[in-house]
Amino acid sequence: MNSMPAIETVLGAIDAVFKASGTHAPSGSRGTEKAAEWLDVMQKSVYAWQISDQLIQMNRDEETCYFAAQTMRTKIQFAFHELPLESHQSLRDSLLKHCTKINLETKNTIVTQLCLALADLFVQMASWKGGLSSLIQEFGNSINHWTFLVEFLSVLPEEINSRHIRIGDNRRNELLDEMTQASPLLVQLLAKITESAVNDVKTKERVMHCLGSWLGAFAIPEEYMIQSKLLHLPFAIMTSVDTPIGLHSAATECICSALIAVEEEDLLKNSNLARLLFEGVVQLQDPYHMSVAMQDLEKSTNYCRVFTEMAESFLEPMITTPNQGFGDLRTLELLLMCIGHHHYEVADITFNFWNRLSEVLYEENNAEIINVFRPYIQRLIIALCRLCQYESTMEGLPEDSNDFEEFRRQSVDLVKDVEFVAGATAIVVQMFETLKGLGANSSWEVAEATLLIIGAVAKYVDREEMSAVPQVLQAITSQPPETHLTMLRSSMRLIGEFSKWINFHPEFLEPCLVFLMRGLHHLKLSTSAADSIQKLCCQCAEHMRSQFNGLFEVIRSIDSLNISLRACLNLLKASAMILSHQPLQIIPEGFKQLCVLQVEPLNKIVNLGDIKVNRDDKLTDPIVWLDRLSVIFSHTTPEVAEGQVHPCRDVIVQVWPVLSNCFQKYSGDSGIIERCCRCVRYAVRCLGRTSCDLLNPVLSQIVALYQDHPHSCFLYLGSVLVDEYGYESACVPLLLNMLQALSVPAFKMLEESNGLQNHPDTVDDLFRLTLRCLQKMPIAFLQNPVAKNILLCGIASLSIHHRDANESVTKYLMEFIKFANDKPESQEFSTRHSLILDMLKDYGQALVQAVVKASIDLPNSLIDNSAEVVYELSLVDKGWMSQWLQVGLQSLHTQSPGGAIIATPQQLEEFHTAVTNAAKSKAVCHAFRDLAKLYS
Repeated sequence: MNSMPAIETVLGAIDAVFKASGTHAPSGSRGTEKAAEWLDVMQKSVYAWQISDQLIQMNRDEETCYFAAQTMRTKIQFAFHELPLESHQSLRDSLLKHCTKINLETKNTIVTQLCLALADLFVQMASWKGGLSSLIQEFGNSINHWTFLVEFLSVLPEEINSRHIRIGDNRRNELLDEMTQASPLLVQLLAKITESAVNDVKTKERVMHCLGSWLGAFAIPEEYMIQSKLLHLPFAIMTSVDTPIGLHSAATECICSALIAVEEEDLLKNSNLARLLFEGVVQLQDPYHMSVAMQDLEKSTNYCRVFTEMAESFLEPMITTPNQGFGDLRTLELLLMCIGHHHYEVADITFNFWNRLSEVLYEENNAEIINVFRPYIQRLIIALCRLCQYESTMEGLPEDSNDFEEFRRQSVDLVKDVEFVAGATAIVVQMFETLKGLGANSSWEVAEATLLIIGAVAKYVDREEMSAVPQVLQAITSQPPETHLTMLRSSMRLIGEFSKWINFHPEFLEPCLVFLMRGLHHLKLSTSAADSIQKLCCQCAEHMRSQFNGLFEVIRSIDSLNISLRACLNLLKASAMILSHQPLQIIPEGFKQLCVLQVEPLNKIVNLGDIKVNRDDKLTDPIVWLDRLSVIFSHTTPEVAEGQVHPCRDVIVQVWPVLSNCFQKYSGDSGIIERCCRCVRYAVRCLGRTSCDLLNPVLSQIVALYQDHPHSCFLYLGSVLVDEYGYESACVPLLLNMLQALSVPAFKMLEESNGLQNHPDTVDDLFRLTLRCLQKMPIAFLQNPVAKNILLCGIASLSIHHRDANESVTKYLMEFIKFANDKPESQEFSTRHSLILDMLKDYGQALVQAVVKASIDLPNSLIDNSAEVVYELSLVDKGWMSQWLQVGLQSLHTQSPGGAIIATPQQLEEFHTAVTNAAKSKAVCHAFRDLAKLYS
């Protein structure tokens, strides 16, 4: 946008976008698209500052004011650098003027956007000193300004901690100090507003949000909260039966924020506040029971959130000093009370606490402490068993994607996590007693839920257990066909979970297999049956050897059976596992039979001509057959002695021409090509180095295809080939030629505008490939010109945010640097050392500078990867690293657009010293995380 548009033009565009739909969201119709695009361009232009200010002053209508306020907020948040320092004060004055015009009639959406804009300006405007106290004093005495003031004070802590603005730790700490200094005024203001708004529910909601926001930011010292009666308000609100749900939820958030604050800020330091909170929360037990009696699920959920938050805050003292002080185990009673609620959504809220508890108990590994918590865990498991019951009237199988199924899955995971506390065998025996107690006329859903819980711990049961498991297996394998489908499915799944136990009691194998084979003939049961057969083949391989022919007959007729795709693949896995344990002389024929059943239809599809692939039709979709071949190749793992011919070699060599034709025909279809590559990968892994016959044709094909169809899976397949053949000197030239040929189009793709961000898979697989080259054939790789280009590409790729791609890049760079000093006793050491040092001399400065720049821009989870690169450099030559780091730090900006100091010279010097003097990589990672905080 080259010039400022007329205000009438902007108004017309706003009308075209918003008035058509009657909402704040654009209607999305074709008639509004051009107007929406134009407004988007205008919002990003420098003229948006003046335009949004004018529109707010006009106060034309709700849509225009909302758009203007949102535009102003967005500009302040993301484009504050466009304004010169001298214009900040006039912007502040203008925004304050707009905010003071807010009244009870102003729409909440507009109030929020204006207050967010003012908060974002306050956060970034370093010259606005003492602003909080002055705002509270100036506007706190006028009831007309309370709406704006409380909303501003509510959103401010969130904006201070927002990572979108990236004000840095120095400015953030400065603002938090200012909040702490202003907190007495805030507490007085909120108390005054509360006193004058006895019957004003909305005002009370705003007070609760504001108080919770400041507590969550740890900005109110304990003494101010203790002296004020303000903290009693949220508990009074939650105790009252008549409290509207909106206010009830706001009070819940406020209490939860206070509980989080006392834990984060040190429980002992805030012991008085923590004690008040504990006493207040315990008093909510009766109101919880009232909400259950009144069937008010939302309020029950709120109470449960408060109980759970308190449990998480007091977890440490519960472990260290159970039933003493804040370790009072009445907190657990409150949670188990919620677990007893009839609706699973309430119990679900507590799961994170139970997971944390199990982690701490496992790490402590203290039998005495575990004994204290065992009764609570046992009660938890019994309650979960009840909550996981289906409705007795349910017909057929439930949908896998609904919320209740997710709750059941999470319940199973939770039981697995706490199993070591209660003991797997004890849990099975306990659940078995439940089963025995069921009468002949009992409904199926109780037994099914019991089997679900047993299945969660079945694999951990003592192999000597004979009191419950045999009777459970006997009962489930003798169920009649008319048993409820869900009960049958859970029974079949349970057999798979018991496969480890069955391996030590093979007399149960036959009836279990008969029961599972029956399930294969039912579409809705086939997946579970096949899953369990595969688990039996994995755990009971020696006992299952005699079952190969029977399984093969099932596979031969598999496409005439009405079974799922997953069931088919699991049966193939099972057959391949059994085949792997057969005598070597039997394996070739069995392997051939399994492969032929897949290769013949695949070959027919490849030779069909230009017929469109239908993903739902096995007659035209090669993926079905490629996936089956992959499963066979990956799970056929016979033990072959050195020098022996691999029993699968001849068959795989015969399959290759069909795969080659598939590559050629579907070269433009990334999905099919990925499956082809996976198939070849498993074939190569299956044969190991005995697959040399495949190397040349595979290399030739992927290199040729990659030039026109740069699918990243070709790079991944290349890394597999290097991994298998990189140690073979005769193969090294072929593999290096492949790397050079593949790198040219890969580099070209990544050098495009936003190439790194648009092609993270290529980055990931390219550096996986080059890492294999470095590891398997280091000298040949480092002497090749491509090594320098890879290093330059790695330096450029350090800024990529994609987790897998970033990890592949940094792992390669770390290994590259580490190889300079690795294995000094080897004959090739001096050559390798010299080659790497020469490249580091040329590009070390650029590498360190890229690491420094990336570390202040990357997500926190990826910073350590980059820091490790610098640590490895320090091990090669600390002097070089120190010098390069010093230069890299000089390129960083140290002042924000708002005039705030981002990093002081002393802080940068401390960072440099910490990295240079670090004895371990953890210290370097810690220093880089601290640097990132200054810029985040």
